[in-house]
Amino acid sequence: MRDVLLIALFAFLGAAAAGLLGAVVLRALRHRSVAVSLTVVAAVSVTAMLAGTLAVAWAMFLSSHDLTVVTTVCAMAAVVSLATALLLGRWVVARSEALTRAARSFGEDGRFAAPGGRATAELAALGRELAATSERLARSREREKALEASRRELVAWISHDLRTPLAGLRAMSEALEDGVAEDPRRYVRGIRTEVDRLNTMVGDLFELSRIHAGVLPLHPSRMSVYDLVDDALAGVGALAREHGVRLLGDGVDAVPVEVDGKEMTRVLGNLLVNAIHQTPADGTVAVAARREADCVVLSVTDGCGGIPEEDLPRVFDTGWRGSAARTPPGGAGLGLAIVRGIVEAHSGRAAVRNVPGGCRFEVVLPAAP
Repeated sequence: MRDVLLIALFAFLGAAAAGLLGAVVLRALRHRSVAVSLTVVAAVSVTAMLAGTLAVAWAMFLSSHDLTVVTTVCAMAAVVSLATALLLGRWVVARSEALTRAARSFGEDGRFAAPGGRATAELAALGRELAATSERLARSREREKALEASRRELVAWISHDLRTPLAGLRAMSEALEDGVAEDPRRYVRGIRTEVDRLNTMVGDLFELSRIHAGVLPLHPSRMSVYDLVDDALAGVGALAREHGVRLLGDGVDAVPVEVDGKEMTRVLGNLLVNAIHQTPADGTVAVAARREADCVVLSVTDGCGGIPEEDLPRVFDTGWRGSAARTPPGGAGLGLAIVRGIVEAHSGRAAVRNVPGGCRFEVVLPAAP
């Protein structure tokens, strides 16, 4: 037993010396190709075995013939190991270079295509991750282009819409200044109306900018959908009477939700105002709310006659107006974009679809537990 322990000790000391030398070499070559590192690892393995064998042979005084045989066997093993390491290293390097070229094209044209052929599990995982990143960046670029186009349209529309109230304000103020206004009080009321329109447009722009920046402050609380609808209907009652539109809110279930009451009332108010403007006199705007599984669906149905199918995907885009028949007086096309932004901030979604005689806007919110 003592001889076996001595053999193990001498073999360990010899192998440890070779391993320490190999670690120093690997550290010095850590910035070189992986093929070099694999070759060094194979050489260290064989050298450690040879060093341990020589240490045991020296300690146990083996015959020169036996020592020659052992050394020859180790040398052959070293040749095979080094050849295998070189072939494996060249294959890994070739795969790495192909992946590098693919990644370089990813940086140049924004698209990544993983190189064909088999690869190691790590390189294959890296290729899949780069491909997934390429897809995410492509979608991000598409969204950025769409947002940029929407911003350009919005600036153009806002610039156009600002001219109307500003021209009216200038004309009325000049009439008052020159003393040619036959009814100054009427002109003052007109100025107040135009100022209110400008104030509404600026408020909508500010709200939309906070939504796009992701800094819309929300203060959710538990409340009944019935109360939300009741407040929204009360806020647009005068406008509905002015346009001769009937408001119906009978199909509202008293289901609980956790929302920011002020912002969600604005959502319903925007939808109702839009519906009232698009519904002809003697028409009806109906509000409904129902529970579906784990969500609550709020809907506003108008009598606008419907929206062209090709325009439905763009209804909630910033600045979208569609036909002139769907353009509210003095509007900037921001109301529905604000609706979508507020609803999505509540982890919900907004949708629209045509129904007989009009269209139905739906707001889907998570139900309160």
